Amino acid sequence: MFMGEYQHNIDIKGRLIVPAKFRELLGDNFVITRGLDKCLFAYPQEEWKKLEEKLQTLPLTKKDARSFTRFFFSGASECELDKQGRINIPSNLLQYADLEKETVIIGVSSRIEIWSKSEWDDVFNEAEESFADLAENMIGFDI
Repeated sequence: MFMGEYQHNIDIKGRLIVPAKFRELLGDNFVITRGLDKCLFAYPQEEWKKLEEKLQTLPLTKKDARSFTRFFFSGASECELDKQGRINIPSNLLQYADLEKETVIIGVSSRIEIWSKSEWDDVFNEAEESFADLAENMIGFDI
């Protein structure tokens, strides 16, 4: 399971250090794609396959399903860690998530998310202010 929050900078070649605690769980090859809320999602191959199988069950006759899978899969790219534990993020994904230098990498159960620091700060502050309300609105969930 991925958990925790780490800050790293992207170098001028678009390379980002993956936190050491995440490297073993991600494996040598993993998939990175557009995420929700203007971040990137990265999945170990096993989790990616599970997600792919779920998405394949969506009906092609539904416009939202076609749009979502098109957007999600067209941004997907296999990544490989280099010897220094870095990945090279494709330029289309850097642009999508507004990643320029400062990033925040967070563990979210079965995936990691990569955020621009400024975007993460906004999302975090908003969630922090409404954390109790968010918890209350989650049906059947008790901390």
